[in-house]
Parts: sequence; structure tokens; C-alpha cells
Amino acid sequence: MSGAVRRHVRPVKMQKQALDAITMAGCALTRPNEAAAQDLVRLHDLLVKWQKVQNLVSRETLNQIWDRHIADSLQLVDLVPTGTKRIVDLGSGGGFPALPLAIAFKDADIGFTLVEANSRKVAFLRAVARELGLNLKVVDERIDSFVSRETSPVDLITARALASLDQLFGFSHPIWSAKTRALFHKGREHVEEMTESDARWRYDVVKHPSTIDETGVILEISNLQPRSE
Repeated sequence: MSGAVRRHVRPVKMQKQALDAITMAGCALTRPNEAAAQDLVRLHDLLVKWQKVQNLVSRETLNQIWDRHIADSLQLVDLVPTGTKRIVDLGSGGGFPALPLAIAFKDADIGFTLVEANSRKVAFLRAVARELGLNLKVVDERIDSFVSRETSPVDLITARALASLDQLFGFSHPIWSAKTRALFHKGREHVEEMTESDARWRYDVVKHPSTIDETGVILEISNLQPRSE
């Protein structure tokens, strides 16, 4: 196979992998799937490029970017409440779930704030946002510092592979309002984490089975309050 043919085959294959990830996530995008897939391919390529010098995702999952990271993030799309205008992603790391979500909602009136303290990961997040023209800003600071001074309304909070549920509630509560919701990726440990958090927090929760991880769930949280209040 000639070099020209190989260069043609790879983009076609990558576009199909991106479309398959959208299908795997089971979500309905607000923009054409083909356009979103093109941005997802660019995200994939930037991640692979930056991963060589910065540990953005677990090395064990590098061959599973499409399902373990991109599709896993996209499954939140249909769970985002109608009317959401601002999403805050805590501990964004390599950009999941925030970057695929920002791609999915690129044509929607939704702004994203990504909070990340690692300067190299911040550089990656900003590079992706710039190259893909995403409606997001990256805050280069610790979560506790960010939430202590944030006053703008937050409609939705997301976090993935960041901390225990009790810790996530502690991070989230300072920016929580009556209409705020949260979508947290959790694995098989979510039952124990909910039991632990119940001692300190009152909240409503809906468990959404993960479409990617048979042992995982997406916890949809509302009405969060400390039990002391």
C-alpha cells in the first residue's frame, strides 16, 4: 500500500472510530455527528501527541481512548439538564469528561470552566480549546481556591476519577445553588462511597448505569446540603 493510500485510510478509520464512540455512548448530539467526529479525531490526535511528554491519561488505557475516555465522557450528553448554561469540571486532568462534552455542545450556548492545578495539563487543555475553538476557559488553580471565591451561577458540576463522593461533595458545596446538579462518574465502589457520604450530607441521587463500564454508574446529584444545616 502506497504512502498516499495509507494517509487516506487512516483519517477514514479514525472518523469511523469517532462515530462509533458517539454511538457507543448512546447520546444525541446538538450538532451533526460527522462534524463532532472530526473534532473528536483532533482531540484524540492531540492527546496522543501530548501524552508522549505529559502523563494525561493512564498508560494502560492509551489503546482504549475511544471507549474508556471519549465514549465514557460522551454518555453524559443526554443527562445534561435542559437549560444548562454553565458547566464546571473539577480536577479536569487530561480533559475527560469536559473536552468531549465541550465538543458535543460546541454549537450550544453552554460555557465550560475547567479547574486544574497541574500547569502542564493546563497547557494541554488550553491548546485543545484553542485549536478546536471550544467555548471553555481553564482555571489554573486548586479546587479549594477556586470554589472559595467563585460567585457566578453553576448549573452543572462534573468530575471523573477525582476523589471519593464525600470529597466531591465537599469540593462542590461552596458553588452549589438550588438549581445546581452534578454528574459524577463512579465505579463499583459507589455503594460504599454513598454510605460514607450519607453520614455528612443530604442529597437526592439518580443512578444511571454506565453504557461503557458494566460495573460503573453515573450519579446524578441534586439538592446537596450538609447534615449540619
